[in-house]
Amino acid sequence: MKFNDRDYIISITPDWKGERFPDGRPKVADKYLDALYGMTLEEIWKPIFVQGYENQFIAMKSLYPEFREDGTVMNKMVGRAVTAVYAPTRPDYYAASCAIASAQGWHGTPNQWVLDSLTDRDVLVVDMYDKVYKGTFIGGNLTTALAAKTHTGGAVIWGGIRDVEQMHSVKGVQVYYRGIDPTPIRDFAMVGFNTPARLGSGREAAICLPGDVVYGCSGGVLFIPPSLVVDVVEGGAKTKAKDMFGFKMISENIFTTAQIDKNTWSEEMLDMLMEFIRTNEEAAEFRDLDWSHEYDLARNGDPSDTQSAL
Repeated sequence: MKFNDRDYIISITPDWKGERFPDGRPKVADKYLDALYGMTLEEIWKPIFVQGYENQFIAMKSLYPEFREDGTVMNKMVGRAVTAVYAPTRPDYYAASCAIASAQGWHGTPNQWVLDSLTDRDVLVVDMYDKVYKGTFIGGNLTTALAAKTHTGGAVIWGGIRDVEQMHSVKGVQVYYRGIDPTPIRDFAMVGFNTPARLGSGREAAICLPGDVVYGCSGGVLFIPPSLVVDVVEGGAKTKAKDMFGFKMISENIFTTAQIDKNTWSEEMLDMLMEFIRTNEEAAEFRDLDWSHEYDLARNGDPSDTQSAL
């Protein structure tokens, strides 16, 4: 078992070269977390998927809907992952794990240990092995603690929740979960704290590492590797710019949908896109983006340009 071991956390996140928390988790800068609030699931997912990260999304229920009735966005969740993995209990292991946790300064129950470690903008990601009956990881009290510690964070529970009415009274914290049950949490043991966490099973399973950036929306939750967040934010912004330009070109019959949907655009199309960004105030936010990579692909060719964009 690994309980919040700094050296271990660093060893399983070697691609991250930036700042880390004292526990070793990657600390993606707040400005990138802020940028993700303005992006859609598909805009964020695509740059990850094309680099081989195909198991990062899991569909789940949420405590609050993402959208108000008028369609405005209200309850997206963005934060840095703190992971916890649990299993059915057995007396000898439970006693040994509690002794190890106590020696490391953790007190209370195996779900409270993780809550006590949280800090600003954290998201608690829990593999409760799909246990709902007696698997209600948080309720009213722990949701209150979650809000106090993370402020704009939240939780992703592959298991149960309880005290839903009380949870709704705690504002500003989003929670994703598998089911609701009135039973208190019982008969479980921690097998990992800030270790890889698996949510789901089979083809629909997802993996989350400590320090991943967690993006929660109406459909579920996406786990973004920290080393890819900059690419995701910039790639999402480029997708937005191309969509804005592409819709205009299609509506004016200048380019076909087949041309716009290509992964790699021609130099002519990129030149027109640059002019559109330069002269259109609605596209002003995209003026600082670097498109040199896209021009390189247009000049040198890209095997993926025979397929439509994802």
